[in-house]
Amino acid sequence: MPLPFSQACENNQAPILSILERAFAHSTKVLEIGSGTGQHGVHFAPRLPHLLWQCSDLPAHHAGIRAWHAAHPAPNLRAPIEFDLRHSAWPDGEWDAAFTSNTAHIVSWPLVQRMFERVGAHLAAGGVFVIYGPFNYGSQFTSDSNRAFDAMLRQRDPDSGIRDVEDVVALAAANNLTLLEEDPMPANNRTLVFQRVGG
Repeated sequence: MPLPFSQACENNQAPILSILERAFAHSTKVLEIGSGTGQHGVHFAPRLPHLLWQCSDLPAHHAGIRAWHAAHPAPNLRAPIEFDLRHSAWPDGEWDAAFTSNTAHIVSWPLVQRMFERVGAHLAAGGVFVIYGPFNYGSQFTSDSNRAFDAMLRQRDPDSGIRDVEDVVALAAANNLTLLEEDPMPANNRTLVFQRVGG
């Protein structure tokens, strides 16, 4: 099958990797929540050979992810598993890292809440959760392009839209996750790095 392709994913791989190399330096097993096309997994896994990269998404995306894996195999890259924030249980195993890119503004806020609840409840103590995407500050857009993007998202799905970083950080704190760093990224995006505290 033709490889599904996201230009945005292609553009952001290098800057995200520069964060993951530091954030996941001591991680061993990462769950990617919402692998999408599969491009991130095949880019990051071989460049982070010390960890196992587990892709996950809705079943409708699995064929495309597998096609990327077949075209760009890596020994530490795992085939996608089903993980639906609406109803899926947390995947079996001990996970000390989680990663998600461009999901918080696509899914509804209740599903964002559920994602943080699951990560906060199941990630190993000291584990790291990295989230990439656009965010607002004080309910203000950081650029005209983000404003236009948010309008497009909400026209397509009123429950989606760019989230306020303050709401995301508060949600994380309520679920045993403390903000370690917040990094500006190209194209008016941010990467937030959280660590699970407590047992």
